[in-house]
Formats: sequence, C-alpha cells, structure tokens
Amino acid sequence: MDDRFNTAAGWLLFSGIVALGASIVSGMYFHGDNPEMPEKPGKLIVGAEEGGGDEAGYDLGTLLAAADPAAGEKVFAKCTACHTINQGGANGIGPNLYGIIGVPIGKHAAGFAYSSALSGHGGVWDYANMDKWLENPRGFANGTKMSFAGLSKPEDRANVIAYMKANGGGPEYPAPAAQEAAEGAEAVEGASDAPGAGPGPVEGAPVGEAEAAGGASADQPVPTSQSATRNDGATKPGEGN
Repeated sequence: MDDRFNTAAGWLLFSGIVALGASIVSGMYFHGDNPEMPEKPGKLIVGAEEGGGDEAGYDLGTLLAAADPAAGEKVFAKCTACHTINQGGANGIGPNLYGIIGVPIGKHAAGFAYSSALSGHGGVWDYANMDKWLENPRGFANGTKMSFAGLSKPEDRANVIAYMKANGGGPEYPAPAAQEAAEGAEAVEGASDAPGAGPGPVEGAPVGEAEAAGGASADQPVPTSQSATRNDGATKPGEGN
C-alpha cells in the first residue's frame, strides 16, 4: 500500500515538474512574459455603420435640386401610421404636416401636444433642420416622443422634403454648392473687368496727379522760331522749316 502510494506520489510530482518546465520553456520561446510590439503596428479597421457611406460629403442643395416628390411620397408611406399631410388633415399620434416647411419648430399644428424637446427647441423647419430631423429624430431633439428611427439615406430624406414642400409650399431650395462656387467665380471675374480694376489709365476715368505728371514728361513737339525760305532766297516771317 505504502509502496504504491509512494510510486503514485512520485509520478505526480514528476508530472508537475515536467509541466512547469514546459511552461517555462514555452514562455521563453514565445515571449509570453514580455510581448514585443511589431515594427509596424497594424491599422485599426472600424466597420462602417449601415448607410454611413452615403452620409459622407453630401450637399443638401444638390440633392434637393434633383429630389423627386413622387419618390418622397413612397418613402413617406412609413410615416402615415402617425401623420397626415393633406390640407386640413387631422392630427394623429403625430401632428398634421401640411405646410410644415419654413414654420417654427414645435408650433405648427394647433392643439397638438408637442414634447418639450420640440416645443422648446427653437428655430424653424428649414431644409437643414428637417434633413437632420429625418435622419435621427432623437439626435435632433433628445426627449422627443417620436419613436421613428430615421432615414439613413440622404436621397430618401431629400425626396421626403420635396414631397413635404409639394404639400404646403416652402422657401426656395438652397443653391447647390457647385452653383454657388460658379457664381462666386463669375463675381470675381466680373470685378476684375470693371473700369479702373486693371492696370493703367481707363478712358473716361479721372486722371491722378502721378499719371498727369507722367504724361507731361513725354517728349512734346517744340515750335521753332526759324523762318521758312522763300523761292527767291528771302525768308517769310512765321514760316518754319
């Protein structure tokens, strides 16, 4: 009994020694106790959120210029569970939205119980604010009672805004960024072509003292007092060479 116990204990001790030695050797080989940084750290890759690629760098004026109210009506079908948009339509879970573009935020539909997040927001429903609201209602007005998650695609939001404008009107769309840049370039070019803008004197413009002095310094014809010679050899007073 004692011999078998001693034998088992010996093997158990031996196994522990082997396991410990293997652990030390593997740690030395793989640098587990002292990890080394790679010479060139890898780049962290962050997965793009759904629809995030469409958000980057869009110009609202350009999207609205190409927006389609008919396409916006199809997207607006998601909103009809809570909203009406016909003139004189009743309020539902959400307010009637006829003529909402350009009016104060949270004060459009008379008698509707807006949340304090909207009624106290301030500003008007211009195109920029409406775009932000449709993208993320709770991000625009934290505490709103509206549970809609939002529209991730800028094109869908632009089409819905066009549909809203078609139902109640609104101010003119903002100019596309490319058009504003072109108009700015034309204004600069036109300014450079204006009278007096370029170098040198301009016909009809007042002449400054410096220009007048410069003009006077040019060579001028000098009248002579010599008399012209007559055919008979005499000279006639007042006649020059």
